Amino acid sequence: MSPRARAFVLWAPRMLAVVFAGFLAVFALDVFGMPGGFFQKLEALILHLVPSLLVLLALLLSWRFTWVGGVLFPLLAAAYLRLAWGRFPWSVYALIAGPLVLIGLLFWVSWAVRADRRARVA
Repeated sequence: MSPRARAFVLWAPRMLAVVFAGFLAVFALDVFGMPGGFFQKLEALILHLVPSLLVLLALLLSWRFTWVGGVLFPLLAAAYLRLAWGRFPWSVYALIAGPLVLIGLLFWVSWAVRADRRARVA
């Protein structure tokens, strides 16, 4: 594998996870249009930011141990599907769970490439 391809495999899941966490955080901004006082809006904002924080926590754990990302991100997708099933059209599930599964697959590929490289060096 070329050095460019290795760099892509290494950085793609990490950057996609950061972008996806930001994408999820944008949905938290809807709390400012809701009625209520400052503290009610602050509480709602914190609750709406939990999914983004979970993605960032999974990324933090996956940054060094890529196999963890290969497990955690699909689990986050499954948890979302389990919690939200039946509330939205299928496109919403694809928009949220799809990138999580893709990021998990990319972490798994990154882990496999690193494991393959270590096996060839040893």
